[in-house]
Amino acid sequence: MELSDKTLGDYLEQWAITTPEHEFIVYPDRNLRFSYKQFNERVDAMAKGLVALGVTTGTHVGIWATNVPDWFTFLFATAKIGAVMVTVNTSYKQHELEFVVKHADIHTLCITEGVFDGNYVDMTYEMLPELKTQPRGEIKSDHFPFLKNVVFVGQEKYRGMYNTAELLLLGLNDQRPTLLQELRAQFNCHDVVNMQYTSGTTGFPKGVMLSHHNIANNGYFTGEGMGFTAADKLCCCVPLFHCFGIVLATMNCLTHGCTMVIVERFDPLRVLAAVHQERCTALYGVPTMFIAELNHPMFKLFDLTSLRTGIMAGALCPIDLMRRVTQEMHITHITSVYGLTESSPGMTHTTLEDDFETRCTTVGKPYPFTEVAIINPETGELCADNEQGEVCCRGYLIMKGYYKDEQATKEAIDTDGWLHSGDLGIRDNNGCYHITGRIKDMIIRGGENIYPREIEEFLYKHPAVKDVQVAGIPSPKYGEEIGVFIILKENQEILPSEIQLFCKGKIARHKVPKYVFFVEHFPLTGSGKIQKFKLKDIGLELLQKDGVEII
Repeated sequence: MELSDKTLGDYLEQWAITTPEHEFIVYPDRNLRFSYKQFNERVDAMAKGLVALGVTTGTHVGIWATNVPDWFTFLFATAKIGAVMVTVNTSYKQHELEFVVKHADIHTLCITEGVFDGNYVDMTYEMLPELKTQPRGEIKSDHFPFLKNVVFVGQEKYRGMYNTAELLLLGLNDQRPTLLQELRAQFNCHDVVNMQYTSGTTGFPKGVMLSHHNIANNGYFTGEGMGFTAADKLCCCVPLFHCFGIVLATMNCLTHGCTMVIVERFDPLRVLAAVHQERCTALYGVPTMFIAELNHPMFKLFDLTSLRTGIMAGALCPIDLMRRVTQEMHITHITSVYGLTESSPGMTHTTLEDDFETRCTTVGKPYPFTEVAIINPETGELCADNEQGEVCCRGYLIMKGYYKDEQATKEAIDTDGWLHSGDLGIRDNNGCYHITGRIKDMIIRGGENIYPREIEEFLYKHPAVKDVQVAGIPSPKYGEEIGVFIILKENQEILPSEIQLFCKGKIARHKVPKYVFFVEHFPLTGSGKIQKFKLKDIGLELLQKDGVEII
């Protein structure tokens, strides 16, 4: 096992030559199927089409879209040119869109119609009214000096925008046979291929610069940990704009020459149907996705016996949920990956070699060629085994830095090359890592440090609890009190006092929640992560509505 120096384009062309008819991308809901050869040809045409719009090595191309088929085409087309694909969070609204387009110096923005609560076309016109008055390809905007083109990902035509059919036609009409080879000579695997803006749960997001080397190798080692071969079929229902989708899923399949089965927008019924129809061998998701699938009223109608492995990540994974996924969904080797966008993203991974308990209670061991350390956040010294500190890593997987933000980069990566995660954890005597919480998520009640994970795991044992999150609620007396936010199972009705009684005598008194809130859903980022910082505000609003005085 060794690190690869291949670019994304190198991998795609390798499979297009060696296994040309093998399926790479499948959309079962519309029976759309691309073999490696077909897809590679489409990518080359799109790449030449982008060159015709002025895109070249180093150019930033934004993609603001759900998991549509040509999302992948643009990813690999920009990779073959040596351009940088900037993934835009699908839940962004006007202000966030304008921030990213300006901060990332996007030259060409590719958009779809949008999602149910936001029309991307309307927001793009509001951002760039020049689209309706200036010729295509000649946009001049004082507010967005780098932005020259907008491409609609689809067949529809909008004033001032190109569409994908036109780009493909431009590319097919390009008669320069060596164009892409000439561009290939201008970059290598260590150049930036993808920029992802971190979720931005505190302040404005930062642009994480990732290279071919970063993400291709991380995807490869992810697949190795799950025993992937070309025969595997991965059902991907996580957002592609996030590292979970673009690296753990797409790069995993790319580097192993296997098949991706895509669900455009997460819907538990569509996921179950895709696995059933295509006989998928692997399934990815965040915990809330697996909960929705397991609790769907039609769950038992689908044959999921083809599944063998997968990843549950993006949030701390409840032990009981891991057990249900193993027993009821037949994912006998469900794994978890721990990391962050800045680490491409995987730092640690439980693998097929780990026993069930290890896969349920830890986030595994470091990826190959990766150092992981637990560092005391106050002294900077390495912690002993079973001593809690900040999880840090270094190696090939570390980002190139934050775009146009040297100060933030220096704060994230210290002078010894350690990337600081902001997460708390320990390494046990077996060399496995445990995430105990996030430094910012830690609740301090009257001087006692309380970690939400411990209380959440306990409350999952209550028979009426479907999902639970714990957050600190401000308290003049103790600094913070514990608030629990619970989604109940169907047809369950209980009182807050019943939850508190369930805790009393079973966990330390200072860990018993003072406030219990029953909610229908949790606030999520576009990638499905729970925004804990918003739970505090939701709790305060609910208390105020009930006339409860915070004392």
